[in-house]
Amino acid sequence: MRTIRQRPSSRLYRLAAWVLVAALGAPPSLWAQIGASPQGDPDPGTSPNPGQSPESPAPDGKKEKPDLFAQSVKAAQEAVEEYGAYDNPQELERVNRIAFQLLAKADFDRYPFSFGLVNMPVPNAFALPGGQIFVTRGMLDLEPDDDMLANVLGHEITHVTHEHYLKMKKKATLMSILGNALVLGVLVGAGRNREYANPGHDPLDTRDNSADILQGAAAASVVVSELLLRSYSREHEDDSDDEGQRLAAAAGYDPAGAQKFWALLNARAPQAKEYGYLQTHPFAEDRAKYASVRAAELKIQERGTADALRQKTQGQLMTWIDKNRPKGPELGFVKAAALATWPKGPVAESLRLEKLHVLRDDALAKPLLARDFGTVLKTYRSEREQVAGLTPESPLLAKLDAEITDLENKSRDAYPKAIETLEGGIYETSFLEAFLANYPDSPRVPEVALALGNAYARLGNQTQAVAQYLRASEAGPESPAGIKAHAGLRNLAPNLEMLAALQDLVDREKEPEMRKKAEERLAAQAKVYEDVANGAEYLHRYPEGIHVPVVIERLNKLADDLYGEVVLYQGVGETVKALDRIQRILTHAPLSPAAAKLRDHAEVASERAG
Repeated sequence: MRTIRQRPSSRLYRLAAWVLVAALGAPPSLWAQIGASPQGDPDPGTSPNPGQSPESPAPDGKKEKPDLFAQSVKAAQEAVEEYGAYDNPQELERVNRIAFQLLAKADFDRYPFSFGLVNMPVPNAFALPGGQIFVTRGMLDLEPDDDMLANVLGHEITHVTHEHYLKMKKKATLMSILGNALVLGVLVGAGRNREYANPGHDPLDTRDNSADILQGAAAASVVVSELLLRSYSREHEDDSDDEGQRLAAAAGYDPAGAQKFWALLNARAPQAKEYGYLQTHPFAEDRAKYASVRAAELKIQERGTADALRQKTQGQLMTWIDKNRPKGPELGFVKAAALATWPKGPVAESLRLEKLHVLRDDALAKPLLARDFGTVLKTYRSEREQVAGLTPESPLLAKLDAEITDLENKSRDAYPKAIETLEGGIYETSFLEAFLANYPDSPRVPEVALALGNAYARLGNQTQAVAQYLRASEAGPESPAGIKAHAGLRNLAPNLEMLAALQDLVDREKEPEMRKKAEERLAAQAKVYEDVANGAEYLHRYPEGIHVPVVIERLNKLADDLYGEVVLYQGVGETVKALDRIQRILTHAPLSPAAAKLRDHAEVASERAG
């Protein structure tokens, strides 16, 4: 699971502070405290309408919110970085196809919308004010049909088109944790501990920068938690349900899909009203009832395509890139969004090739035996399959075939050197990882997986150690390496603490006695594990495992203990320790009661400050 990320905090800090001020209506006096002006970033290149005053009218005559699209892009990129993109081209295309059919009926062109998938097990969907909408892996794992998905997407689209974020009551949400901790000074030591100030990089400065690192990590966690846990008023939820069903019917989908979706969610999602969509979109029973009434009054229109709108939106995204010149992760996010928006044609093919070349060139820049040809080739083949399905006559196919052949030859040519290194017995972990990725069918896989399992075991990475021992055992059960790997599993099993590793052993181990012992230890550990990251990893990998309820109960208890430590460390001015606990709660237990208590605490502080 993700831990504290070693990266500068200033960008994240400004982003989170901007969302606090823009979404919650904080007083103008706070702008000076967060290092920004009410007009947003002074760099004119970040304005969604270059050359236009931040307060000048938008094309529809309304005032444009300062830098809304640019700031939403930053927040969207943070969401993807925090949880990872869900790599499922078929579902991504389905979401975009349905969503743009709905948008074609929405009469809204303030910003170019984009639709993406994030790799979260919790069934959910969320929208940013600038039109970036995400569907989680957990939502798609429920297997909603097109009618259900259309109603969910229509709901999220409406939150944007009806600008509900501007109409929310002035109450704090999880975003205020950052605002109060780092802006308003709720964390007592934040304003006094000057040793944690960040005047800029000084190569001769050896002071501990833990506070800055934690501020960045906490900021990212808060941003994503706010996206997922934003609670709109009942009026706004009803409005989004109503308009979402209308959009679905107008686009040719059954508005009764809304009611069907609520029924599916209630049947499939664990922990009913405290889980995923049921928590972030409350009033489920009433809304299902109203959805049924509305559906009976709506007429399903003929379904058409939205290809022209998708191409236009892709053009808008590419134009925004040209005018604003974003860099780094934001640039990558918008390019990925442009590709998903319209995945065929010259622009899409250029974006695909650029993405592949970056991946290829990064791999080739590494030492020969650390090059992960396997991952690069897998991505190339996936992209080729998509192009062939969309435009079988595309000349890009021949180019991809030539580059795939070249990479295959390079991988094949490196194999003798890899075997020589393996037999020499002196190598790094990166070599073992690359070998397994590049040569999954090699007869040497058992011994390589065994060596990698041993390396992970020495590092204390139980989950990966178990995975590699199992791979060695499965690839060559009767080989010397396979037998040693099985012995390694037998030694590890009684002391395993990582829940995901135990579940992996339960699912894949063929020896009945060891599997039984792993099952017994998993059942026991699920009740007593000590680290929120452990429970979060299990829930991420096994969202429908039989131990999920117990793991969640324990996770909530651990998060609550961390909340108590937050209060304690705030009281004695231990800023870094308090930030660490906040970051751990938000990263690993964002749906816990402890996260809700943090929000409630921030609400009280915000009211006092406002």
